[in-house]
Amino acid sequence: MTPTLDQLQEAKTALNAPLFSDLPGDIDISFEFFPPKNEKMAQTLWDSVATLGPLGPRFVSVTYGAGGSTRERTHEQVVRIQNEAKIPAAAHLTCVNATKEEVDEVARHYWAEGIRHIVALRGDAPDGSQQYKPHPGGYANAADLIAGLKKVADFEISVAAYPEVHPDSPDAQADIDNLKAKFDAGADRAITQFFFDPECFFRFRDDVAAAGIDAEIVPGIMPVMSFAAVQRMSGMCGTEIPGWMKGLFDGLDERPAARQLVSATIAAELCRKLYAGGERNFHFYTLNRAELSYAICHMLGKRPVGGPA
Repeated sequence: MTPTLDQLQEAKTALNAPLFSDLPGDIDISFEFFPPKNEKMAQTLWDSVATLGPLGPRFVSVTYGAGGSTRERTHEQVVRIQNEAKIPAAAHLTCVNATKEEVDEVARHYWAEGIRHIVALRGDAPDGSQQYKPHPGGYANAADLIAGLKKVADFEISVAAYPEVHPDSPDAQADIDNLKAKFDAGADRAITQFFFDPECFFRFRDDVAAAGIDAEIVPGIMPVMSFAAVQRMSGMCGTEIPGWMKGLFDGLDERPAARQLVSATIAAELCRKLYAGGERNFHFYTLNRAELSYAICHMLGKRPVGGPA
């Protein structure tokens, strides 16, 4: 993609001035949480919601465990966030281990509770399974799920995208074709899997546009809470970890505060480069920890709605 004049000017500003100076905060943000397993984790989640809510996210989403293992907890938190925190909330919903009727019933229940936004995902293979297999009476994949949800109600639907190719896809073109099928079925936007190389996202963005997909592709940003954890997650989803990253976290296993500073710096620099490349929408995988995402948004110029500039 040829840079626009605005992007060239932005790149010049980034080189000639302190990296995060005078950003206008002209970004839209969203956050992902996971449902808590106990009361202590529930308090951490709600502390995070209270911290990030004032930044005015356009929505927050709550994940859904494999095979519906967190169905009730996901539902409880989504409804509570929307009703008590007054933040638009999106519920994750997958195809795994459920019939179409069961999935449709969950969707109808969300609609009845005032939830209008679904993050529609195929889902991962259940624990112990080597390969994903559709439920005999269920939706076959995300595109099939989206079409089914649209028959239930006129949900706003977000889907997943994979800049570095989904582990189950034979190649990048198959991934792009699958993404197009999701939009053709009625998806409104795609949120990418986390990544660490901005050029990886830009290439993907160009490939999506070249395939005739004219839709919102939101970069998914995950601040690294620990290098060991990100190695595990990257191995499962096919994300490449840059060779330089390990050295930055060496020696910080017992220094959580220093580790957070390093993590925030890495993620903020990624966002700054994406911003220079024209991106104004960011989705943060918070892991129910607010301060890192809050710090990154702050550096990008985002301030509490109605608060001091």
